[in-house]
Amino acid sequence: MPRAKATSDTKKPLAEARELVASIAKQDSNEAETRRRVERIFESCMGYEPFKHISREHAVHGIGDTEHCDFAIQLDNTSPSTPAMLVEIKRVGVDLSPKHLKQAASYAINIGCEWVLLTNSRQWALYHISFGQPPLPRLIEGWDLMTDESSTLEQRFELVSLKNLKRKGLDKLWQKRNVLTPYNLLAILLSEKSISSMRRELRQQTDVTASPEEIVGAMRRLLNESALKELERINITLPEKKPRKSKKETVENAAVD
Repeated sequence: MPRAKATSDTKKPLAEARELVASIAKQDSNEAETRRRVERIFESCMGYEPFKHISREHAVHGIGDTEHCDFAIQLDNTSPSTPAMLVEIKRVGVDLSPKHLKQAASYAINIGCEWVLLTNSRQWALYHISFGQPPLPRLIEGWDLMTDESSTLEQRFELVSLKNLKRKGLDKLWQKRNVLTPYNLLAILLSEKSISSMRRELRQQTDVTASPEEIVGAMRRLLNESALKELERINITLPEKKPRKSKKETVENAAVD
């Protein structure tokens, strides 16, 4: 399948965004200047109105002192206390790191916000916060404004655009990602029904009969370490083995027919 091309409507804003970031990266600008450039990108590439949709230095009241997240994205139907998305911005010359994610995730957890966008204007990372015990951030998408192709950037910025947030596109994406987990896919792939289907297909395609145990063993050899750990959590029920009829029983049944 050919790669989608960026449209003429998006090529210019993306090129301008790259120029904005390249200039401050060259000067190794501070966090305040990075924040100003990121706000321009929110306006030009994602369709936000800064004074309407972006709450700057959003107060976060945790267990200790009040802290402030750089941006809180407010939609018409979101309350000031629970924004649609939080944005934490680091200086252009500082690579994003786990400690930055920990900081941004703590803000989101304290105010009950499910979506966090972490950026230094070059690197961008979108996270979903699952409010379990403990709450966990999960990377949904990551992209690099300076090195990724325009078509990729168009798709990624569309994910966090005003239009997509308004139509609850991120929530729909999370529902799909949450269903298409390695555990769920492996559980279906190694269900009794799927194993029986694979046996039939293998027999038809190769004229070889494989046992359910052999199929499960072959599947294990295909999986990487991460998938194998998920597999250990799955209760695999093998199809029942049908007793094979003896030649005498076959002949007798044929004679009765």
